Amino acid sequence: MRKLFVFLGIVMMTVGSAVSAQEVDSTAPLQKSSWGDANETDIADYIPDIILDTRSGYACSLADGAGEFGATGLYLDINGKISPRLSYSFNHIIAANYLDAVGFDATQWLNLTYSIGSFDLTAGKLSTNMGNFEYDADVLDAYFDLNSMVYNMLDCYQWGLQATWNHSDSHSVAFQFTNSPLATGSNQFAYNLSWRGEWEHYMPYWSVNLWQHDAGRYMKGLNLGNRLNFGGFSCDLEYMVRATDMKRFGKDDFNLILAPSYSFGEWVRIFGKFGWERTAADLPYDLAYEEYKGGDYLYYGGGVEYFPFKENRDIRLHAFWALNNYGDNILNIGLRWKIDATSIIKRMFGCKEL
Repeated sequence: MRKLFVFLGIVMMTVGSAVSAQEVDSTAPLQKSSWGDANETDIADYIPDIILDTRSGYACSLADGAGEFGATGLYLDINGKISPRLSYSFNHIIAANYLDAVGFDATQWLNLTYSIGSFDLTAGKLSTNMGNFEYDADVLDAYFDLNSMVYNMLDCYQWGLQATWNHSDSHSVAFQFTNSPLATGSNQFAYNLSWRGEWEHYMPYWSVNLWQHDAGRYMKGLNLGNRLNFGGFSCDLEYMVRATDMKRFGKDDFNLILAPSYSFGEWVRIFGKFGWERTAADLPYDLAYEEYKGGDYLYYGGGVEYFPFKENRDIRLHAFWALNNYGDNILNIGLRWKIDATSIIKRMFGCKEL
């Protein structure tokens, strides 16, 4: 923790110096780089966005009455640009109730992206692209007891490379070559091809995945995430299927998810969810709780999110009720809040444009 405070202090002084420089001459051009992207750019574009993000609350099992207060985790998120074409993204788990890790194992992602035209090339630690909106949600926007077993068990953050083609503002195709999330040894890799689209009322997020889990053996995955939007109403309809043996594809390992929600302006969002997950007992990879293997796992529930300050969505209250066919019956009430360190530092140094 001491190292964390030292690191944050250095970051604050660095950002503060940049803001001070901006106040002295906000039109001063940056020195040209050797990357060939020598556009003169306002120094304000290079001040990183620094966020501390956390969620805590009270969880109670209505089946046996056991309950306690706790926190999901505390995260440090830093995003910024080095030059007009080079950007970086970093997210680190400072503490979490579901993970006991240090060093890079506690780093969710850390990557550098070079953009040229409609193409992005990214290297570092990445979030595995798997076409599914449940899986794509940030851990603080997802609720453990309303998640699939795949979401809760998959180690999706892997080191590797990604190439993205941004066909337009509404469509992109990405290919990843990374370490396999199911690796049992060295030289085991994953290949992920995904497509994201966006129309007025429909957003698809699809992928095909090939993950090695043993010498010469791969899990093949097809993921079809679909989101419908009509005014304040939104609904996710998703299908995920996995197999090593294609003869068993669609039979032994799959998910079906229905997740409707409705937003009342900027203040309130109500949501529901139903999921059906089947996992055979003899799968050669591990993406299910041991006690739930060999059958159907049904999970369902609903809840509400409330944003008390219309001008600031960094504070959110939630309450949800989650059940499954194995007897779990959970009530959870909590609070998510963020500290926008960059905005605070800008105010400290008198920068008017936030």
